[in-house]
Amino acid sequence: MKRIVLINISGEDKPGLTSTITQILAGYDVNILDIGQAVIHDTLSLGFLIELTDEEQSAPVLKDILFKAHELDVQIRFSPIDDEDYQHWVGGQGKPRHIVTLLARKVSALHIAKVTEVVARYQLNIDKIDRLSGRIALDDANEKDKACIQLSLRGTLGDSTLVRKEFLELGAQLDIDIAYQEDNIYRRNRRLVCFDMDSTLIEAEVIDELAYAAGVGEQVAEITERAMQGELDFGESFAARLALLKGLDESVLAGIADSLKLTEGAERLVSTMRALGYKTAILSGGFSYFGHFLQKKLGIDYVYANELEIADGKVTGNVSGIVVDGNRKAELLQELAERENLSLQQVIAVGDGANDLPMLSIAGLGVAFRAKQIVKESAKHSISTLGLDGVLYLLGLSDRELNNLS
Repeated sequence: MKRIVLINISGEDKPGLTSTITQILAGYDVNILDIGQAVIHDTLSLGFLIELTDEEQSAPVLKDILFKAHELDVQIRFSPIDDEDYQHWVGGQGKPRHIVTLLARKVSALHIAKVTEVVARYQLNIDKIDRLSGRIALDDANEKDKACIQLSLRGTLGDSTLVRKEFLELGAQLDIDIAYQEDNIYRRNRRLVCFDMDSTLIEAEVIDELAYAAGVGEQVAEITERAMQGELDFGESFAARLALLKGLDESVLAGIADSLKLTEGAERLVSTMRALGYKTAILSGGFSYFGHFLQKKLGIDYVYANELEIADGKVTGNVSGIVVDGNRKAELLQELAERENLSLQQVIAVGDGANDLPMLSIAGLGVAFRAKQIVKESAKHSISTLGLDGVLYLLGLSDRELNNLS
């Protein structure tokens, strides 16, 4: 008669432990139905679910493992699994999988407690918990620290929009970011990332900088803010702001470009994407002059933005060509996906304003970055507490993997 036994081993991690135990199991021709191992601060937790072919076999193999565990100075526990429990476990393998990612400068017990409370309320089982962020020395703590915990979940979820909304509200209360995703084949198979430029790749709205140089800063900034909040139509607000720039000397553009500050994590994110074989694009409602400046600085593949019209060395207050508004960004994203022979599920879009929502909504991974509340509420994912390279955690990439990237 077959027997199923769960073996749990815990203690100080040491090389060869798994090999030693499995060699004993192999000597009795044991089948391994499941295996899992985790190490936290050099403390091992190792589990085997094994199938013993008959009753006579079970006593000697378990005795040998018990003796070996004593020699290795680790704790061991044997738990028999009945047929009903085993069949229930097998039946769970077809259930949908989910990923919840918690991002913060520092993770507390309260954060984990509140996130897992929501997980439990939706009847989802936690299969695995991983720390994706690197180890932090206690005496090196600073405001740029990053902490990320990833939960792999299993279970049926009726309406994902409800859990996303609840995580967004909880994140706001705790000053952390909580992202929910379906765990599917596309998650680590994205191949194109499209960025908004102003207040996303750079910590500025270039049109505001131009306006201050032209002496109309406060007027333009007010219009910009209302447009970002979604209170004004982008096309109308853009035309109004442009008109106020008329007569600005062309020489001002170079000085502003040189002074642009990259957003925290922007350089790391773009360089990592390039190293992993991603194509990168800027899709901006700003100006191509600055987009091409960033293209050279970061190695961006594509740039689509508005062409600021210059005549006799002066800004005319107009742009030439098609205005890149929200709908145009979405169209460009689709065109780039087709050009690269990608599905939209393989595209990442990152932006902060209301005019980014069309492209965020059609991308496989749309991320509202340090965005206005209306954008956070409409986008599927948002990052506000970390830098732009927090997007890497949403792809399931750990700091350990990234540090080893050549």
